[in-house]
Amino acid sequence: MVLDFLRKAKAETPERKASAGARIAVWGTAGRVAWTPRDTVSLTRNGFQGNPVGFRSVKLIAEAAAALPVICRDPSRRYEVHPVPALLTRPNPGQGKADLLEAAYAQLMLAGNAYVEAVPAEAGGVAELHVLRSDRMSLVPGSDGWPMAYDYVVGANRHRYAAEIICHIKTFHPQDDHYGLAPLQAAATALDVHSAAARWSKALLDNAARPSGAIVYRGVDGAGTMSEDQFARLQEELETHHQGARNAGRPMLLEGGLDWKPMGFSPSDMEFQKTKEAAARDIALAFGVPPMLLGIPGDATYANYAEANRAFYRLTVLPLAQKVLAQMGHWLSGLTGEAIELAPDLDQVPALAAEREAQWRRIAEADFLTEAEKRRMLGLPERPEGA
Repeated sequence: MVLDFLRKAKAETPERKASAGARIAVWGTAGRVAWTPRDTVSLTRNGFQGNPVGFRSVKLIAEAAAALPVICRDPSRRYEVHPVPALLTRPNPGQGKADLLEAAYAQLMLAGNAYVEAVPAEAGGVAELHVLRSDRMSLVPGSDGWPMAYDYVVGANRHRYAAEIICHIKTFHPQDDHYGLAPLQAAATALDVHSAAARWSKALLDNAARPSGAIVYRGVDGAGTMSEDQFARLQEELETHHQGARNAGRPMLLEGGLDWKPMGFSPSDMEFQKTKEAAARDIALAFGVPPMLLGIPGDATYANYAEANRAFYRLTVLPLAQKVLAQMGHWLSGLTGEAIELAPDLDQVPALAAEREAQWRRIAEADFLTEAEKRRMLGLPERPEGA
């Protein structure tokens, strides 16, 4: 296509630009560092809904922790039938145990806080359990600094919950007395880098993988400037006929003293793929997920997949599940008036089967231990009298 923007009208008077760089029309972009806002809603939208590594990390942890079998016990016995495990099995009409716990674990990963509401039964005790959205909940401190109530805000509506019917589970935050620090916040910088690298790759594809450059104008009559109309038409011609994937490889025909000067590095020089993979590993590190489980290449920390999976359960899933279940058990004990403890059943975790088998064998062969000591080391209650 012949660009005819240099044809001047007969009555047009050439304009002169004052800038020393008026001879150059830059075709490219220059930006500044832009970080995602660190509030829960923005981080969830960009780091979970808009990023595959963040999404998979949260889902992997929440689903694995929610799938763990839960045992209910007190210091003297382990319950096979009890109202609390029955409540967890069917916490409300719309959810099962896995759905409720997955929502609680995911809220901890995304916001650093999880809120579980107890609906009192008419005859006493607890009828239902519900996980509330963390971004809608705010803590109301009392005069002593401890939580007095919780406000749940949806649009213009506000509902206040008494503190005792809300189980507030939070992660450790060194600079906040009331709210936890989410892994998503710690991974925010890496998430921005990973998402920016993906957007850059998409922009390169849309622009036929061409780096930015400049069109230099050297007038045939010695003039080094273009009129405003010529400049505008040049930009329009470039955007219409030479940008986008459908125009990939389309030749550019320049006339009237125009010359193309490429600028910047090629995608291979910039190594955006390596940058993206490094950011993905940082995201996995913040969540405690071995990169091998996320399919991130270039990671040889673990000898095989089974070892990485075992480390994932031992270092990430089990500590999180034990923390959440212990706090929920303590909270439900106060509501029901019965001292109970909730904990994951380690003997039914497939990833730990070999490890638990070795532990059972080692303790069983320790002749210097009494039966009561062996049971305590294995996490079992004391044997009932007469059994």
